[in-house]
Amino acid sequence: MALTVLQPGPLLTIQDSGRVGQQRWGVPNGGALDPLALVLANRLVGNAAAAAGLEITAGMCRLRAQRSTVAALLGGQFGAQLDGWSVPLGRAFLWRSGQELHIGARISGARAYLALAGGIAVPAYLGSRSTLLGGPLPGLAGRPLRAGDQLPLGVGQLSWAGAQLAALPCYALDAPLRYLPGPHQHLFDTPQLLDQARWRVSPHSSRMGYRLDGPPLTGAATEIASLGVVPGVIQVPPSGQPIVLLADAQTTGGYPIIGVVIAADLPRLAQLLPGDQLSFQPATLALAQAAASAQQQLLQLSLHEQHFPAAPV
Repeated sequence: MALTVLQPGPLLTIQDSGRVGQQRWGVPNGGALDPLALVLANRLVGNAAAAAGLEITAGMCRLRAQRSTVAALLGGQFGAQLDGWSVPLGRAFLWRSGQELHIGARISGARAYLALAGGIAVPAYLGSRSTLLGGPLPGLAGRPLRAGDQLPLGVGQLSWAGAQLAALPCYALDAPLRYLPGPHQHLFDTPQLLDQARWRVSPHSSRMGYRLDGPPLTGAATEIASLGVVPGVIQVPPSGQPIVLLADAQTTGGYPIIGVVIAADLPRLAQLLPGDQLSFQPATLALAQAAASAQQQLLQLSLHEQHFPAAPV
């Protein structure tokens, strides 16, 4: 065992890129809510893009290394410190055996991703180590991590310490979430209300989806024939309060779909917490494709090697 959880914070889980291709069997894709951050963090420590790391929700987490490794943080900002030394986002650092990493209170964003050289080596199921809460499927017994949990790491290279990203993701959390019209948009009395309103993420939200509080969207049938759904789908139940599906969403649904958040904006959605506000803006297919292409270009940016002294033992 190479990593000990001292304090898990509100929600600490093992995540990777998810169970791609299993939805046809009714198994959610799952995986990181902000896959962009986890993929980039994995690149910094020399891992494959699909390696498992930690998804840290709302900060307030403490971890101790049981053997020296290289790690990197990306995503939300929580004032991370390694034995009192500030840890920047987007730069790989040497984490010596016995040192404690403290993820502090929220500064911006909602989730940080910690990648470690070699990846977290819990057993895989259906091609993934990601935790599906309530499944239960791995990471560790299908549950959030607890104080005292010990995690194994795969074999990694310490030589990646000092690697730095050429550019960090820009989340622009105040910008509207762009969406494509859904197949049932025409059934609503005032579909434009989706764009005009300011919505608040409900406390009754989870990794399956964000429930939104705001003016009710009325007029559509309360039930439709079930159809396949994906992360980003905006469903509207009988209450009229929309639900935006996230990575752990079910694979089919029977609520009317008013829109679908474009894939490039899902990382921004993942950086919100209950109580945060958001808005929507209609988009075109061409814009969605251009945004996806720009995100892929960010993933292809080269790493800059830079000397980064580790905090002393």
